[in-house]
Amino acid sequence: MAYTHPSRDEIRTILEQSNTIAVVGLSDKPDRTSYMVSEAMQAKGYRIIPVNPNAQTILGEKCYPSLADIPEPVDIVNVFRRSEHTPPVAEEAVAIGAKVLWLQLGIANEEAAAIATAGGVTIIMDRCIKVEDSILLPGGKSK
Repeated sequence: MAYTHPSRDEIRTILEQSNTIAVVGLSDKPDRTSYMVSEAMQAKGYRIIPVNPNAQTILGEKCYPSLADIPEPVDIVNVFRRSEHTPPVAEEAVAIGAKVLWLQLGIANEEAAAIATAGGVTIIMDRCIKVEDSILLPGGKSK
């Protein structure tokens, strides 16, 4: 299966229609990219749900050890894990009914893409959600 990115218009629509972002691999260290990106997305109006089994809270939000433990619907699963660790995350994203699996800049995995696609989940790989949001929704989210 050859992966193709959603169009810019499709990504804009995804961001406009999404409110809740579960962040797999969100670090509690403010100098980490996952923290900075999530903090920026939170400031733009998205609800961030940290998925980190080694922390209690990050960015003022309760952490969950896995996607399956999150007690509310998730629009986007944003992943800050190495590429080889993404297929199980894709399986979890499908299982919880997420709309989008977003693998951050530098992260791509064809198996994860195939799992997500087969499960009806839109896949975006090797793109930074913060950069895309800044380009496509420069004035912020319209809620």
